[in-house]
Amino acid sequence: MFGFSPLHAVLIVWGVVTGILAVLLIYRSTISMKEDDQLFLDSAQSNLEQEQREVRLRLRKIAPYTTILGATSGVLLAVSAGLWVYEQFTKPAF
Repeated sequence: MFGFSPLHAVLIVWGVVTGILAVLLIYRSTISMKEDDQLFLDSAQSNLEQEQREVRLRLRKIAPYTTILGATSGVLLAVSAGLWVYEQFTKPAF
């Protein structure tokens, strides 16, 4: 009863994946704070345009990882809920 069950393993993996996702989302928000919606530049401020391109490139590189980690976190949460329900039905009654 007090041993290490599959539910515990799934919850540990879910916690790690969700923690990494939280760190990645915080990192993405710090990058996106530097992104501007509109820029009105003349030729003397072309360096700002290059900075905005770099910010968008970094955000595009992070996007697949946040999607994958978010989906994985959701699936692991559903699996852990299913395992909990299964354990409740298979537990002997006292």
